[in-house]
Amino acid sequence: MSTLLVIAKAPVAGRVKTRLTPHFTPQQAADLARAALEDTLAAVLATPAGHRVLVLDGRPGSWVPEGIEVVPQTAGGLDVRLAAAFSHVDGPALLIGMDTPQVTPDLLAQGLDFSETDAWFGPADDGGFWALGLAEPDPALLLGVPMSVARTGREQRRRLTASGRAVRDLPELCDVDTPADAAQVAAAIPGTRFATLHGGLCAVTR
Repeated sequence: MSTLLVIAKAPVAGRVKTRLTPHFTPQQAADLARAALEDTLAAVLATPAGHRVLVLDGRPGSWVPEGIEVVPQTAGGLDVRLAAAFSHVDGPALLIGMDTPQVTPDLLAQGLDFSETDAWFGPADDGGFWALGLAEPDPALLLGVPMSVARTGREQRRRLTASGRAVRDLPELCDVDTPADAAQVAAAIPGTRFATLHGGLCAVTR
């Protein structure tokens, strides 16, 4: 049974998307984070999968739709938390974050198709990665990978290939980390919650 995993922080002002300030207020940054997460979870719900899990740092709110199981994140560095997310599954799984509201059901379904590969890797344009899919999840594949640095994606992909797994790449996406990222992603996905909110906030601040 395939599983879609989303690792995320609860959209609380001052705790999420802090790099969007001071261009946006802490509350506006949190609202953008919530919109991004809602768009991501909508895509997850529309993707054929046996199980859908939100691995959450914080308390769930009304923004969690029915059909999504919520489990708490473990403590530790990001590599530890990502590895622990895979411990919730015992079959093929695709792990994504909340920083790419431009994901689509077709893209996620591609990352759950292990008929011709052992792993999927989704690079981010900042050197990290937005998706990691494993036909046979092994949390040890993530432990010790340096996170949030320019070589994170390169090191994670190298870890996959070094394990002997066949690896295929998903399209490179832009993570929403900075105001420039937010503008770029919003322009690419008009009509989404994220783009609509971003447009409204920018109109107010002009």
